Amino acid sequence: MNKALRLTFPLVLIVALTTCRSVVRVSSKGKRLHHSEQLIVTRISENAYIHTSYHQTNDFGNVPCNGLIVRDGAEVVIFDTPTKDAASEELIAWIEQELHCRVKAVVPTHFHVDCLGGLEAFHAHGIPSHAHAKTIELAAANNAAVPQQAFTDSLILMAGSERVLVRHYGEGHTVDNVVGYFAKEDVLFGGCLIKEIDASKGYLGDANVNAWSATVDRVKQAYPQVKVVVPGHGRHGDGRLLDYTIGLFKAP
Repeated sequence: MNKALRLTFPLVLIVALTTCRSVVRVSSKGKRLHHSEQLIVTRISENAYIHTSYHQTNDFGNVPCNGLIVRDGAEVVIFDTPTKDAASEELIAWIEQELHCRVKAVVPTHFHVDCLGGLEAFHAHGIPSHAHAKTIELAAANNAAVPQQAFTDSLILMAGSERVLVRHYGEGHTVDNVVGYFAKEDVLFGGCLIKEIDASKGYLGDANVNAWSATVDRVKQAYPQVKVVVPGHGRHGDGRLLDYTIGLFKAP
Protein backbone atom coordinates (compact mmCIF):
# COMPACT_ATOMS: atom_id res chain seq x y z
CA MET A 1 0.00 0.00 0.00
CA ASN A 2 1.53 3.35 -1.01
CA LYS A 3 1.87 6.24 1.44
CA ALA A 4 -0.98 8.29 -0.06
CA LEU A 5 -3.35 5.35 0.17
CA ARG A 6 -2.26 4.58 3.74
CA LEU A 7 -3.05 8.18 4.73
CA THR A 8 -6.38 8.24 2.88
CA PHE A 9 -7.75 4.92 4.09
CA PRO A 10 -8.13 5.82 7.80
CA LEU A 11 -9.81 9.10 6.83
CA VAL A 12 -12.26 7.27 4.56
CA LEU A 13 -12.94 4.75 7.32
CA ILE A 14 -13.62 7.53 9.85
CA VAL A 15 -16.01 9.27 7.46
CA ALA A 16 -17.78 6.00 6.70
CA LEU A 17 -18.20 5.14 10.36
CA THR A 18 -19.45 8.63 11.15
CA THR A 19 -21.95 8.40 8.30
CA CYS A 20 -23.16 5.01 9.50
CA ARG A 21 -23.70 6.33 13.01
CA SER A 22 -25.67 9.25 11.59
CA VAL A 23 -27.88 6.95 9.53
CA VAL A 24 -28.59 4.76 12.55
CA ARG A 25 -29.45 7.78 14.67
CA VAL A 26 -31.86 9.20 12.11
CA SER A 27 -33.53 5.87 11.33
CA SER A 28 -34.09 5.23 15.03
CA LYS A 29 -36.04 8.50 15.25
CA GLY A 30 -38.24 7.97 12.22
CA LYS A 31 -38.38 6.62 8.67
CA ARG A 32 -38.58 9.16 5.86
CA LEU A 33 -41.28 8.10 3.40
CA HIS A 34 -41.54 11.15 1.15
CA HIS A 35 -39.17 13.99 0.34
CA SER A 36 -39.55 16.86 -2.11
CA GLU A 37 -38.39 20.47 -2.14
CA GLN A 38 -41.51 21.57 -0.27
CA LEU A 39 -42.60 18.57 1.79
CA ILE A 40 -41.15 15.75 3.90
CA VAL A 41 -43.19 12.95 5.49
CA THR A 42 -41.58 10.87 8.25
CA ARG A 43 -43.12 7.86 9.96
CA ILE A 44 -42.57 7.97 13.74
CA SER A 45 -44.79 5.10 14.92
CA GLU A 46 -47.03 2.49 13.37
CA ASN A 47 -49.82 4.98 12.62
CA ALA A 48 -48.32 8.44 13.16
CA TYR A 49 -46.38 10.56 10.67
CA ILE A 50 -44.77 13.99 10.82
CA HIS A 51 -45.23 16.24 7.80
CA THR A 52 -42.62 18.98 7.45
CA SER A 53 -42.80 22.01 5.19
CA TYR A 54 -40.94 25.33 5.13
CA HIS A 55 -41.63 28.97 5.97
CA GLN A 56 -39.27 31.79 5.01
CA THR A 57 -38.86 34.26 7.89
CA ASN A 58 -36.90 37.47 8.34
CA ASP A 59 -35.40 36.55 11.71
CA PHE A 60 -34.89 32.77 11.57
CA GLY A 61 -34.36 32.02 7.85
CA ASN A 62 -36.18 29.20 6.03
CA VAL A 63 -37.74 27.39 8.96
CA PRO A 64 -38.89 23.73 8.85
CA CYS A 65 -42.40 23.46 10.29
CA ASN A 66 -43.92 20.23 11.63
CA GLY A 67 -47.44 18.90 11.56
CA LEU A 68 -48.78 15.46 12.46
CA ILE A 69 -50.84 12.83 10.66
CA VAL A 70 -52.54 10.09 12.72
CA ARG A 71 -54.26 7.12 11.15
CA ASP A 72 -56.66 4.32 11.93
CA GLY A 73 -58.06 2.11 9.21
CA ALA A 74 -58.64 4.17 6.07
CA GLU A 75 -58.97 7.56 7.80
CA VAL A 76 -56.50 10.17 9.02
CA VAL A 77 -56.68 13.34 11.08
CA ILE A 78 -54.06 16.02 10.48
CA PHE A 79 -52.67 18.57 12.93
CA ASP A 80 -51.51 21.78 11.24
CA THR A 81 -51.36 22.27 7.51
CA PRO A 82 -48.18 22.63 5.49
CA THR A 83 -47.18 26.27 5.14
CA LYS A 84 -48.43 26.68 1.55
CA ASP A 85 -51.38 25.40 -0.46
CA ALA A 86 -49.10 23.65 -2.96
CA ALA A 87 -47.46 21.62 -0.19
CA SER A 88 -50.92 20.81 1.21
CA GLU A 89 -51.99 19.53 -2.20
CA GLU A 90 -48.90 17.34 -2.27
CA LEU A 91 -49.63 16.02 1.23
CA ILE A 92 -53.27 15.22 0.45
CA ALA A 93 -52.24 13.40 -2.73
CA TRP A 94 -49.59 11.41 -0.85
CA ILE A 95 -52.08 10.34 1.82
CA GLU A 96 -54.60 9.22 -0.79
CA GLN A 97 -52.11 7.46 -3.06
CA GLU A 98 -49.63 5.99 -0.58
CA LEU A 99 -51.63 5.48 2.62
CA HIS A 100 -54.88 4.85 0.71
CA CYS A 101 -56.65 6.94 3.32
CA ARG A 102 -59.22 9.72 3.43
CA VAL A 103 -58.45 12.91 5.36
CA LYS A 104 -61.23 13.10 7.93
CA ALA A 105 -60.30 16.52 9.35
CA VAL A 106 -57.51 19.05 9.75
CA VAL A 107 -56.81 20.98 12.96
CA PRO A 108 -54.64 24.14 12.95
CA THR A 109 -53.18 24.37 16.46
CA HIS A 110 -52.87 28.17 16.43
CA PHE A 111 -53.33 31.10 14.07
CA HIS A 112 -49.81 31.53 12.64
CA VAL A 113 -48.98 30.71 9.01
CA ASP A 114 -46.93 27.64 10.00
CA CYS A 115 -50.20 26.09 11.20
CA LEU A 116 -52.74 27.14 8.59
CA GLY A 117 -50.85 28.59 5.62
CA GLY A 118 -52.04 25.71 3.43
CA LEU A 119 -55.59 25.53 4.76
CA GLU A 120 -57.42 26.61 1.60
CA ALA A 121 -56.20 23.49 -0.22
CA PHE A 122 -57.96 21.32 2.38
CA HIS A 123 -61.15 23.34 2.00
CA ALA A 124 -60.95 22.97 -1.78
CA HIS A 125 -60.98 19.20 -1.29
CA GLY A 126 -64.02 19.40 0.99
CA ILE A 127 -61.99 18.48 4.08
CA PRO A 128 -63.46 20.06 7.24
CA SER A 129 -61.23 22.16 9.49
CA HIS A 130 -61.57 22.58 13.26
CA ALA A 131 -59.87 25.13 15.50
CA HIS A 132 -60.15 26.87 18.83
CA ALA A 133 -62.58 29.80 18.70
CA LYS A 134 -59.69 32.19 19.41
CA THR A 135 -57.74 30.74 16.47
CA ILE A 136 -60.65 31.48 14.15
CA GLU A 137 -60.96 35.01 15.55
CA LEU A 138 -57.23 35.73 15.24
CA ALA A 139 -56.93 34.19 11.77
CA ALA A 140 -59.73 36.43 10.51
CA ALA A 141 -58.18 39.50 12.15
CA ASN A 142 -54.84 38.74 10.45
CA ASN A 143 -56.34 38.12 7.00
CA ALA A 144 -55.27 34.47 7.09
CA ALA A 145 -57.18 31.40 5.94
CA VAL A 146 -59.98 30.86 8.46
CA PRO A 147 -60.83 27.43 9.92
CA GLN A 148 -64.47 26.43 9.61
CA GLN A 149 -65.64 24.89 12.88
CA ALA A 150 -64.92 26.25 16.35
CA PHE A 151 -64.49 24.68 19.77
CA THR A 152 -63.77 26.47 23.03
CA ASP A 153 -62.08 23.98 25.34
CA SER A 154 -61.63 20.53 23.85
CA LEU A 155 -62.66 18.45 20.89
CA ILE A 156 -62.76 14.72 20.14
CA LEU A 157 -62.38 13.62 16.54
CA MET A 158 -62.45 10.08 15.18
CA ALA A 159 -59.90 8.56 12.81
CA GLY A 160 -61.43 5.21 11.96
CA SER A 161 -62.45 3.80 15.34
CA GLU A 162 -59.80 5.69 17.33
CA ARG A 163 -60.27 8.91 19.31
CA VAL A 164 -58.10 11.93 18.62
CA LEU A 165 -58.21 14.54 21.38
CA VAL A 166 -57.60 18.26 20.91
CA ARG A 167 -57.43 20.51 23.98
CA HIS A 168 -56.51 24.02 25.05
CA TYR A 169 -54.45 23.99 28.28
CA GLY A 170 -53.65 27.69 28.49
CA GLU A 171 -51.55 30.38 26.88
CA GLY A 172 -47.92 30.06 25.85
CA HIS A 173 -46.57 30.54 22.32
CA THR A 174 -49.93 32.20 21.59
CA VAL A 175 -53.18 32.70 23.50
CA ASP A 176 -54.92 30.07 21.35
CA ASN A 177 -52.35 27.27 21.14
CA VAL A 178 -53.84 23.77 21.52
CA VAL A 179 -52.26 20.32 21.57
CA GLY A 180 -53.39 17.05 19.98
CA TYR A 181 -53.20 13.56 21.46
CA PHE A 182 -53.46 10.22 19.69
CA ALA A 183 -54.24 7.82 22.53
CA LYS A 184 -53.84 4.66 20.44
CA GLU A 185 -50.07 5.16 20.35
CA ASP A 186 -49.55 7.79 23.09
CA VAL A 187 -48.38 10.41 20.59
CA LEU A 188 -48.67 14.09 21.54
CA PHE A 189 -48.53 16.91 19.00
CA GLY A 190 -47.42 19.93 20.99
CA GLY A 191 -47.06 22.32 18.07
CA CYS A 192 -45.21 25.55 18.79
CA LEU A 193 -46.13 25.35 22.47
CA ILE A 194 -43.45 22.66 22.83
CA LYS A 195 -39.75 23.13 22.04
CA GLU A 196 -37.26 20.56 20.82
CA ILE A 197 -34.35 19.81 23.14
CA ASP A 198 -31.78 22.65 23.18
CA ALA A 199 -34.04 25.00 21.19
CA SER A 200 -34.11 28.73 21.88
CA LYS A 201 -37.30 30.50 22.92
CA GLY A 202 -37.94 31.42 19.28
CA TYR A 203 -40.55 33.92 18.14
CA LEU A 204 -42.28 35.60 21.09
CA GLY A 205 -44.32 38.30 19.33
CA ASP A 206 -47.66 36.78 20.34
CA ALA A 207 -46.50 34.84 23.39
CA ASN A 208 -47.41 34.85 27.05
CA VAL A 209 -44.02 33.87 28.47
CA ASN A 210 -45.26 34.20 32.05
CA ALA A 211 -47.93 31.53 31.55
CA TRP A 212 -45.95 29.23 29.23
CA SER A 213 -44.34 26.91 31.82
CA ALA A 214 -47.57 26.42 33.77
CA THR A 215 -49.47 25.60 30.58
CA VAL A 216 -46.94 22.94 29.56
CA ASP A 217 -46.96 21.53 33.09
CA ARG A 218 -50.72 21.01 32.74
CA VAL A 219 -50.08 19.18 29.47
CA LYS A 220 -47.49 17.00 31.21
CA GLN A 221 -49.90 16.13 34.02
CA ALA A 222 -52.64 15.28 31.53
CA TYR A 223 -50.50 12.77 29.59
CA PRO A 224 -48.05 11.12 32.03
CA GLN A 225 -47.87 8.03 29.81
CA VAL A 226 -46.87 9.90 26.64
CA LYS A 227 -44.32 8.06 24.48
CA VAL A 228 -43.73 10.45 21.57
CA VAL A 229 -43.83 14.26 21.65
CA VAL A 230 -43.76 16.27 18.41
CA PRO A 231 -42.81 19.97 18.58
CA GLY A 232 -43.80 22.56 16.02
CA HIS A 233 -40.19 22.86 14.87
CA GLY A 234 -37.26 20.47 15.11
CA ARG A 235 -36.80 16.89 16.24
CA HIS A 236 -39.47 14.89 18.01
CA GLY A 237 -38.69 12.95 21.19
CA ASP A 238 -40.32 11.80 24.41
CA GLY A 239 -41.63 13.49 27.55
CA ARG A 240 -38.31 15.20 28.09
CA LEU A 241 -39.39 17.82 25.55
CA LEU A 242 -42.12 18.85 28.00
CA ASP A 243 -39.61 19.14 30.84
CA TYR A 244 -37.21 21.11 28.65
CA THR A 245 -39.94 23.58 27.64
CA ILE A 246 -41.10 24.01 31.23
CA GLY A 247 -37.54 24.81 32.31
CA LEU A 248 -36.91 27.14 29.38
CA PHE A 249 -39.76 29.46 30.33
CA LYS A 250 -39.82 29.03 34.10
CA ALA A 251 -39.30 32.30 35.97
CA PRO A 252 -35.91 32.49 37.74
